[in-house]
Amino acid sequence: MTADVRTIAFVLYPGLTPLDLVGPLQVLAALPELGLPYRAVTVAGTKDPLPTDLPLHLSATHTYPEIPNPFAVLVPGGGAPTFRAMADESLLDYLRATSPQAELMLSVCTGSLLLGAAGLLEGRKATTHWAARHVLPRFGATPVAERWVTDGKFTTAAGVAAGIDAALHVVQQLAGPEVARAVQNGIEYDPQPPLGPIDWSTVDLNSGTAWIKSMVDEAFPDNPDLRATLLG
Repeated sequence: MTADVRTIAFVLYPGLTPLDLVGPLQVLAALPELGLPYRAVTVAGTKDPLPTDLPLHLSATHTYPEIPNPFAVLVPGGGAPTFRAMADESLLDYLRATSPQAELMLSVCTGSLLLGAAGLLEGRKATTHWAARHVLPRFGATPVAERWVTDGKFTTAAGVAAGIDAALHVVQQLAGPEVARAVQNGIEYDPQPPLGPIDWSTVDLNSGTAWIKSMVDEAFPDNPDLRATLLG
C-alpha cells in the first residue's frame, strides 16, 4: 500500500446491525475498484468473529491499534447491543483518538449515539433512526429529521438503509457526481419499495420512544447512571 492511499475504517462491535455496516461498505469499497486512492477496512477490538443482530457473525480485518490514523471512520448502529457499546471504553477511545485527524467521521442509525457517547457531537446537527432522535440532545447534538445530515466533517445517517444514501453522498464529496452515479448504477441502487415511501405522518413516535427505553433497559439493567443519561 502506498502512503497516499486513504483508509476508510468501518467499526465492528458485538450485536451491530449488518446492513448499517455492509451497505456503506459496498458503496465505499467501490472507490479502489474504480482506481481511486482509497481502501476500506474493518476494525474492532479483536479479529475473532463477532455476533450481529442477525444469524450472522462478522470478523474485522484489523484491530484498533493497526489502524491508528484512518482518513475516515464509520460507526454502524443497532439495538440494545449498540447502547451496551456505549460502555465499551476501547471503542469510545478509538473514536476519540481518531476523530481529531480523520477527515470524515460517519455513522449509520444509532451509530450516531456512539459518536455522541464519545463526546464528538456536542453542538452539532445529527440524525439517527427516527425512534432514537430524542436521545441525541442528551449528547449535546441537535436532532435533524433527514435521511442524512452533514455538519463539518461529521455525516450521520438515519436508520439502516439510509446508510447507503449517505455513503453515496460521501462518494460524491470525495470523487464527484459522475463517480457517485457510476457506483449507484453498479450496485443497481434504485429503491422502489413495494409499499411505497414512508409516510412520516403515520409513524408512531411514542412507540419509538418506548422501543428505545426497552433497549436501554435491556442494555443497562445494572447501570442506573447511564440509563439516566439516555432516558432522563
